[in-house]
Amino acid sequence: MTAMDADKVLVLDFGGQYTHLIARRVRDCGVYSEIVPGDSPADEICSRGPSALIFSGGPGNVYAGGAPRPDPDVFSLGLPILGICYGHQLIAAHFGGCGCVNRGRRGGYGRVNLQVDEPTDLFSGLPEQMEVWVSHGDVVEEVPESFVRLAGSESSAVAAMARPERRIYGVQFHPEVRHTSYGREILQNWLHRICGLSADWNMVSFVDEAVEQIRRQIGDGRAICGLSGGVDSSVAAALVHRAIGERLTCVFVDHGLHRRDEPELVRGMFAGHMDINLVSVDARERFLSALRGVTDPEEKRRRVGHEFISVFEEQARVLGDLRFLVQGTIYPDVVESGTGVSAVIKSHHNVGGLPERMELELVEPLRDLFKDEVRRVGEELGLTEDILWRHPFPGPGLAVRILGEVTEEKLAIARGADAIFEEEIRAADLYRDVWQSFAVVTDLRSVGVMGDDRTYGRTVMLRAVTSEDVMTAEWARLPDDVLDTAARRIVNEVRGVNRVAYDITSKPPGTIEWE
Repeated sequence: MTAMDADKVLVLDFGGQYTHLIARRVRDCGVYSEIVPGDSPADEICSRGPSALIFSGGPGNVYAGGAPRPDPDVFSLGLPILGICYGHQLIAAHFGGCGCVNRGRRGGYGRVNLQVDEPTDLFSGLPEQMEVWVSHGDVVEEVPESFVRLAGSESSAVAAMARPERRIYGVQFHPEVRHTSYGREILQNWLHRICGLSADWNMVSFVDEAVEQIRRQIGDGRAICGLSGGVDSSVAAALVHRAIGERLTCVFVDHGLHRRDEPELVRGMFAGHMDINLVSVDARERFLSALRGVTDPEEKRRRVGHEFISVFEEQARVLGDLRFLVQGTIYPDVVESGTGVSAVIKSHHNVGGLPERMELELVEPLRDLFKDEVRRVGEELGLTEDILWRHPFPGPGLAVRILGEVTEEKLAIARGADAIFEEEIRAADLYRDVWQSFAVVTDLRSVGVMGDDRTYGRTVMLRAVTSEDVMTAEWARLPDDVLDTAARRIVNEVRGVNRVAYDITSKPPGTIEWE
């Protein structure tokens, strides 16, 4: 079965902080899912061919003016619906009218105990008491007519409800969050037992369908691929190469913002790999010139994105008869750049940083995948571990790991500190245990003492995180001796640095990169 034939769940986004996790957990259950704006018209939703719908959480009050709501006709499509938190309240308000949803006597945040009344369907095979994760101010106080209460908690009298004959369910807690005990099992019950969906979503079916889609889009044409050497662009290149073969030319842009020895490493990894044509372009001066004097992170990303497209368009004209540009855009890039309902966290250079008018047509075969799914596609395509398990590196490179203006001095510090930190993590055999690690050059200066002399040097911030899907992350609990050695080496070996700190902020509230 191809991805096109597989069952699909659409997640209607009402601005919830966990919307991306809903889509991710549904895919974990073997069912393909996509996020769409919560107010999408019913006919547009229907045209996407969904098998079921999930209403996400959100910060609004269902009765407030301007509160996000679904198209009322969505409820007439005959599709199974699961409402989560705010989505649960939307269902109650739609079927029960005014008064079903009210401000709770106290806020519900964190873990609470759930008491299951009806241990069937949604809670089939699960304990009658369990811990669930909640984050809400409003609650459903009355079960709408024709609905039954399935569970309650100390923060919500109607913590779960259902209209079984129409397969419409609502829960006031978040089954998608790992803090919820049996959250995966609850979603599996809804997807498979209640909706009757098959667990057909896998990377083999994705590769087959993606190759066909690429061939349909490019036809007999030729394409170039922006190859950075990172996981996403490497997998995108391999996938498109499988589809069109030698009609693909990869372009590595040396923009002067790479890690130490990165250009040589990338060219070495891909020279002759899979017989992919590789062109290297020295664009260091133009990128650094474009960033001169720029301090705003969004402007950095925008300028880097524009310069990338300019280089690719120039190369397309040089190579001749090329009108397709392959990018390694993945789902987190799209979500963080803004979905229309969710906030713009940061504009990724390959999404929000693109110019409005382009000569080239984009080919983005990984646009709907999370990072770990991209790696599984790479495994299916036969890419080696040294490519697939490299720590992610942002497209704008060190420009977003340098606070303030990008200068040659800061670039030298960033490269030196980053190289030392990676060396120590590898020496401790922790590289595969850490999702991403790097050094941030700050504009903070502090007084220090080196060789009995006073110094006034820069502060370098080390950052290492663990993650599964890049949408959330925990700071990595690295051993003290690893941090100690890295810090001492950076201060001693990197000119201009006299203080090193370690960032212990998770995502959220922080992002992985600093800019």
